[in-house]
Amino acid sequence: MLGGPVYVALIRLALNLAGTVLLFCLISESRYNFKKTVICYGGFCVAAVVLSCIWYVVDWLSYVRLVTFAVYMCFCVFAVFMSRDPIYLVVYKLALNFYLLAVFMIGGIEISTIFFNGNIWVDIIIRIVLIAGIAYFINKKIKDSIRGFGYYVENELDRFSVGVMVLSILSGIGFILNPNLQDATPYRLFQIVMNLFLTGSLQLLVFRLYLHIGKEKKYQKENQLMQMNHRLLERNMELLEESVESSRRIRHDARHHNTVIAEYARRGQNEELLQYLKEYDRETDAHTAESICGNTTVNNLLSAYTRRARKEQIKVTLDVELGGNLTIPNIDLVTILANAYENAIYGCIEVKKQYPGRECFIQLVLKKKKNKLVISCRNTCRIETEVKNGQPKPEFTGGVGVLSIIKTAENFHGEYEFKNDNGVFVFRLIMNIPAAGEDKTEGKRGTGDVSDSTLR
Repeated sequence: MLGGPVYVALIRLALNLAGTVLLFCLISESRYNFKKTVICYGGFCVAAVVLSCIWYVVDWLSYVRLVTFAVYMCFCVFAVFMSRDPIYLVVYKLALNFYLLAVFMIGGIEISTIFFNGNIWVDIIIRIVLIAGIAYFINKKIKDSIRGFGYYVENELDRFSVGVMVLSILSGIGFILNPNLQDATPYRLFQIVMNLFLTGSLQLLVFRLYLHIGKEKKYQKENQLMQMNHRLLERNMELLEESVESSRRIRHDARHHNTVIAEYARRGQNEELLQYLKEYDRETDAHTAESICGNTTVNNLLSAYTRRARKEQIKVTLDVELGGNLTIPNIDLVTILANAYENAIYGCIEVKKQYPGRECFIQLVLKKKKNKLVISCRNTCRIETEVKNGQPKPEFTGGVGVLSIIKTAENFHGEYEFKNDNGVFVFRLIMNIPAAGEDKTEGKRGTGDVSDSTLR
C-alpha cells in the first residue's frame, strides 16, 4: 500500500466504494426503484467511509491489511438484501464485482509504484480512469446481455458450477492480493496482468457458453410455439373441410327436401307437411355444432381438440364458464389451453398404447372468478409419469409447450401446479385477469398448491 494522510485514505476508500457500487448496479438489478436504491447505497457508503477513517487513525497497520476485505464483506451482505437476483446468482455477481475491484485497485497501486515512484495522486487518477473505462464498457457492450445472462444462469446453471466459477475468481484474486509479494517490478505487473487476463477470459468463456445455452433454449421455446401454431392451423383446416363438406351435404339434401315439400303442398296435405317440417327441424338441431362457451376463440379451440380426443375414443368432460369480454389476449389463452389439451391427449394416447383396454378420460374446467382465471385439466396418464422441479419431464408430455404454459402464466402472476395423482395427471393454474386497458404485469411466482376449493 502507498500510505498517506487520513484524507488520502478517505479519498481512496470512497473511490473504491463508489466504483464497487457502480459496477455492481450495472451487472445486477435492484429490488427497489432508482431513488431508493441511490439513497440506500449512499447511506451505506457514508457509514463505511466514516468507520474506516476511525479505523485508519486507531490502527493503521491492520487497516492496510484488512480494510478492503472487511468493507467488501459488509457490502456483500448489504448487496444481498438490495438485489432481486437469487442468492447463488448474487454470490457469483459479487465475486465478479470483487474481480473488477481488484482490477482498478491493484492496477492503480502497481502502476503508481512501478512507474511513478509510488505517487498517491497517480494511483487515484488511474483508479478513476479504470473505473470509468470498465463502467463504460459494461454499460455500452454487455449490460443488457449480462442481465439476460442472469436469467439464463438462473434457469440453466447448477449450484456446483456457480461454486466452481466463484472459486476460480477468488483464486485468481488471492494471488494478486497476496501481502507477502512485495516486489514492485515490471515482471510483477506482468504477472498481475496475465492473471487478471486469464481469470477474466475464463469468466468470458463461461458467460458466452451459458448465453449460448440460454439462447438455444429460447429458440426451442419459439420452435414449440411454431409447432403449436402449426397444429392449430391443422385443426382449423379440419374444421374448414368439415364445413365445406357439410355445406355440400346440406345443398344436396335441400333439393330432396324441397321436392318433398312441394309434393305435400301440391296434394294439399298440410298436416303431413307440418309433421315433416318438425322432423326436419329436429334433425337440423341434432347436427348443429356444439357451443362450449361464449368466447369465440376458446370455443373454436376446445371444439377442435375435443373432436380430436373423441376420435381417439377418449371420454371428454368440459366445464367451461367464460364470456367473450375477457381482457387476457387470445394468443395467451391459446398458448395455455392448446398446450394443456394437446398434452392431455398425448398422455391418453400413450396409455392406450401401453394398456389397449384401459378407458381414458380428459376433464377440463375453465372458469372466471372475479379477477382470476382458473384452469384445471385432469387426464389419464402413465403411472411412471415423473414431475421434476415442479414440471413434467418432456418425454411424458411429448415435448409440447409446458415451458410455454409456465412463461405465459408467469406474465400474469400465475400460480401453477403439475402432479401425477396415481395415474391421473393434474394441471392447475390460477392467474390474474388484467383490468380493461391495463398492460399485463410481468412477474414470477413459480409453482404452488392450487387447491380444489378454488375450482368450485
